[in-house]
Amino acid sequence: MEFAYACLALPAGMLLGLFYFGLLWITVRSLASARAPALHLAVSFVIRGSVCMLGFYLIMQGHWERLLIALLGFVLMRKILVRRLAQRKAEER
Repeated sequence: MEFAYACLALPAGMLLGLFYFGLLWITVRSLASARAPALHLAVSFVIRGSVCMLGFYLIMQGHWERLLIALLGFVLMRKILVRRLAQRKAEER
């Protein structure tokens, strides 16, 4: 049963990464039109950070191995999104 939870930690971490970096991308793109950009950025950071910390806490359930696997998924999702966005940017040129 422990192995099954560990296997679910990777996609859960990837979902958290998609949420965090996707919302960051949306936030950065909307800063130019925001009335209070600093407040907009700060609120976004608090929301993204809080959701991710809660998500990692729930995934971990007292086992540091699950946290490590979830963090691996989080970083993996960051790499995937950076590549995709870079390809999209190159195609637009």
